[in-house]
Amino acid sequence: MLNINSWTISASCIIILLFLPNLTILKGIFTPANENWDHLKKFVLQNYIQTSVILVVFTAVFSIVIGLSLAWLIAQYQFPLRNFFKWALILPLAIPPFIGAYTYHGIVNYTGVIQKTLRNEFGIIVNPSYFDIMNIPGAIFIYTLFLYPYVYTITRIFLSNQSASLIESAKILGKGPWQIFFQIVIPISRVAIVGGSSLVVLEVLNDYGVVKYFGIQTFSTAIFQTWFGFGDIETSIKLAASLMGFVILILVFEKLLRGKKQFSFASTKVRPLQLIKLGGLKALFATSYVLIIFSFAFLIPVAQLVSWFILTFGKIPTDQFFHHIKNSVFVAGVSAAIIIFCALIIGNFSRIVKGRYVKVLPKITVLGYSIPGAVIAVAVVTTFIALDRFLSPIYAVMGIDSKLVLSLSIIMLITAYIIRFFAIGYNAIESGYDKIGTDFSHASRILGAGLMRTFVKVDLPMMKGAIISGFILVFIDIMKEIPLTLILRPFNFDTLATKAFQYASDERIMEASQASLIIITISAIAIFVFHYLLEKGPK
Repeated sequence: MLNINSWTISASCIIILLFLPNLTILKGIFTPANENWDHLKKFVLQNYIQTSVILVVFTAVFSIVIGLSLAWLIAQYQFPLRNFFKWALILPLAIPPFIGAYTYHGIVNYTGVIQKTLRNEFGIIVNPSYFDIMNIPGAIFIYTLFLYPYVYTITRIFLSNQSASLIESAKILGKGPWQIFFQIVIPISRVAIVGGSSLVVLEVLNDYGVVKYFGIQTFSTAIFQTWFGFGDIETSIKLAASLMGFVILILVFEKLLRGKKQFSFASTKVRPLQLIKLGGLKALFATSYVLIIFSFAFLIPVAQLVSWFILTFGKIPTDQFFHHIKNSVFVAGVSAAIIIFCALIIGNFSRIVKGRYVKVLPKITVLGYSIPGAVIAVAVVTTFIALDRFLSPIYAVMGIDSKLVLSLSIIMLITAYIIRFFAIGYNAIESGYDKIGTDFSHASRILGAGLMRTFVKVDLPMMKGAIISGFILVFIDIMKEIPLTLILRPFNFDTLATKAFQYASDERIMEASQASLIIITISAIAIFVFHYLLEKGPK
């Protein structure tokens, strides 16, 4: 029977294992610099910083503008197709940005549907440079389209739960719709806006697929180049440490933006926002605006991928295709299951054990999501190589010739996934524990049940919704992941995401459509299920 000490030991071990690899990056700050690092620091490091800042700032601004405007329309107004768009506007998250990047490049390039139609149907020949999106503005366009749902989802949920009395009081005081939006909606939504935009920023910094395909130099591409191009892992670690420092600055800035202001209700009689029915031109404008965003972010790229899929159907061997699906589902499923299992242990530990450090330790585990995948890849590889060196005498005794057993296995990839995406699963589980409270657990203990029996018979059944939601969210993110998989996958191991990226990089864009559509389909179904649980689950 497990007691409190057993839960404490189990949770502490998981926390240490999740945080340990990141220490190798911090250690890299103090290692002596070599020629490659001196060259990068002197000639190109400033360019990496400038490019990353531009991508982050403009993507965040545009994502806030689009996400907040859509969230306010859905939360406050009733217009045609609103109930469909309420959940459909989340669907762009099902499309990884790198898939959106090569899809839109295929649409607008010289042989794409737009320029071909202009030439063949209208006899119009335009300068191809007008449609060039393989640059920084093009990358911002791609990131904004496929990442704005982070801002939209968090802000819409927040606004939908706001008291209608705030808006009614503003109207009584003579405020118009625009004044209400800028003077009330934006200030009270600041925490939600900052939370959503911070996720957008972290995703931009983590991305490798878009910037690599577009030929844009950022920290992620630099880490790949120094590691695989120069074979210099020391410089890669220093670049990773620099990027980690950049991320820490962003997180501090986010904390400052959140500020200490809090908006809470002075009464328990809280009424959610009442929908205002739009008619005439206003309804047409609202529906058109939402439809335009949804078309660019989901309908157009999916339609193009379907077209390419039809043209290339049968060119990729079926057995190879199903092998990639099996790999993707296996690593995503196993990683998500381990993450949820560990999150349940740590979350329960945080509930039943009292003390200051108990509240701090679990927060360490969520740092992985704020660290870009390329940084985690460097940390995990360095840790596993050191572990293999430590275990090499044991390998020799067991008759294993290789000295890199764990470093060449799928265990390393799954470990990296767990570190990178643990925060997503843990946040879902923590929210579930907050909802069920401790009253039922205490009642079970009073009736003589032990901790383990209470956990299995009482807590887990009540946590079913949170467990499924957390598993779905982690599964989606791992299915779309690129940097970690490209660096850490075992030899001849491909997922749908890496295969789509390889086809696109080899200018076989049409062939990439098959893997891309599978990723989008699985992710879209998962998003729909998650939205259903969110809407129908216990409040």
